[in-house]
Amino acid sequence: MISHSSRRGWLLAAVAAAVIVVDQASKWAVENFSPPGSFRVIVPGYLNFIHTDNPGVAFGMFADSETPWRAPLLIAFTLLVIAFMVWLLFTNRAGGPLGRFGMAFVLGGAAGNLLDRVLRRSVTDFIDFHVGAHHWYTFNLADAAIFIGALLILFEISYDWRHTRQEHA
Repeated sequence: MISHSSRRGWLLAAVAAAVIVVDQASKWAVENFSPPGSFRVIVPGYLNFIHTDNPGVAFGMFADSETPWRAPLLIAFTLLVIAFMVWLLFTNRAGGPLGRFGMAFVLGGAAGNLLDRVLRRSVTDFIDFHVGAHHWYTFNLADAAIFIGALLILFEISYDWRHTRQEHA
């Protein structure tokens, strides 16, 4: 008989794996069916497709750095973050259901971008969300999963804080 926590662990691993597969498939399609720099309006005024490569981290930080240590340091840092998240999940320290699912989304997104860094030394980005002339940084599905996961974690933390305050009142 499989325990409840074991089934939950497999479900969280499946969520993280699904994020990796969808992310890598989308990046493969972008890299194989559009030349770098490709631009296409998807939803006028809100969403564009732009094939870019980001050798830095989120929001383009460190992208202009010429140090040969940039990629190895980013890979090492990401591996540490992934190891910490796996530890949190396997030791049941990742919170309740929303926190655990959020952590699985973040883990899958981080692993998807790590694969890009290891294989290509940069991350393929292609989603350009904007409102009028105000553009967000170009991102990919791994970044979207990290954002969604972070929102789930923050929502659970926020819920837990409200619940704790109500208990003490």
